[in-house]
Amino acid sequence: MHWLDRYGYSLNLVAVLLWPLGLLFGAAARARRFLYQNGILKSVGLRVPVVVVGNISVGGTGKTPLVARLVELLREAGYKPGVVGRGYGGRSAEWPRAVSAESDPGEVGDEPVLLARRCRCPVVVGPDRVAAARVLFETYDCNVILSDDGLQHYRLRRDIEIAVVDGFRRLGNAACLPAGPLREPLSRLREVDFVVGNGAARGREYLMSLRGETALNLRDPCISAALAGFRQSTVHAVAGIGDPWRFFDHLRHARLRLIEHPFPDHHAFRAEDLRFREDLPVLMTEEDAVKCHGIAPDNFWYVPVTARLDPEFEDNLLKRVATVAMAKGVRRSEPSIRRSAPNPNPNPNPNPNPNPNPSPNRNPFPSRGEEGGQETAGNSGVPGQQGPADLRQGAAGIDLQGKPAGLSDSRRHPGDAGGGGAALDG
Repeated sequence: MHWLDRYGYSLNLVAVLLWPLGLLFGAAARARRFLYQNGILKSVGLRVPVVVVGNISVGGTGKTPLVARLVELLREAGYKPGVVGRGYGGRSAEWPRAVSAESDPGEVGDEPVLLARRCRCPVVVGPDRVAAARVLFETYDCNVILSDDGLQHYRLRRDIEIAVVDGFRRLGNAACLPAGPLREPLSRLREVDFVVGNGAARGREYLMSLRGETALNLRDPCISAALAGFRQSTVHAVAGIGDPWRFFDHLRHARLRLIEHPFPDHHAFRAEDLRFREDLPVLMTEEDAVKCHGIAPDNFWYVPVTARLDPEFEDNLLKRVATVAMAKGVRRSEPSIRRSAPNPNPNPNPNPNPNPNPSPNRNPFPSRGEEGGQETAGNSGVPGQQGPADLRQGAAGIDLQGKPAGLSDSRRHPGDAGGGGAALDG
């Protein structure tokens, strides 16, 4: 993935030389989508609404926090949502697998375990998403299915598609793999129902901001500390996600001094990876913390983030879900009286400082003291997107930089299985 960060977000000699291969990849993606759209390759539908959250580029764009927020939103609206995923990186011998907060990330993948812990809803994973989705419907009685990172898995027929775009890195040089970062051609964004921009949005995209102001101790998540409490010294910053620099920028926005330790996406951490020369506190992402709980010492902390969405997007999505649910005969329970804003601190303990001997914010230090990609075009090529004058960004401060939001295409019909993208479930 590192070479794509270097060559896939600008026009350069390597990208130009690989451009013919990118054109072939894009043609294969279009052909595959055409085969599903026309029933030559078979897709399978369910008797409940299926909402797909994904992206057309490789790497992290903020899908997982968005899925977590959508679970909360649907639950508040009276639905019983469940999440289906591939289980990327999992080594289970049997699929599909139900995921709980205690599941082994090495067996089922790190992101599903994170979602199971955060969302407290049924999560089932497997390379065959149709089989996994059927488990959610038949075993857990879920009446809405959320498919995490499933935009290119066309065998599972979908009713609503949501594409997430990095609001700052955008779509790189707009070329398909291997010349650029795209799994599918840029025109694919015209066919989805909503486009969400993480951190910044353009044109008809919907803005999503990621917030994370509190660190939780890896060994004891009941112990929390404000990020501001780490300013008195340098900290180690560890990230093994699709775009680790986004996490580092988030910490810098909180005015922390960092020693950066980027790792590949879905990296399987070992104890030696976390041994650093300087004895300083360590901050990592929540996704990485899922894999490091058993090997991290006391001075390791993780920073959970929550997604804040455009209220118009939430209302429009709920209307679309209600329309599909009515058509499929799905009933929901009485919704909550009012929708609450996402909790920026996902600590389930209602006491913000559950330490038996509380202090306002525990000092994470021992008592002895002690950048984004280039966008080469003025817009990404999606109709309705404007130049910088039309750019909308999340609130300043320590918003975790994210991705752009949604287009709606009236030509797309619910239940269209779609079909392109030779890269399945990145």
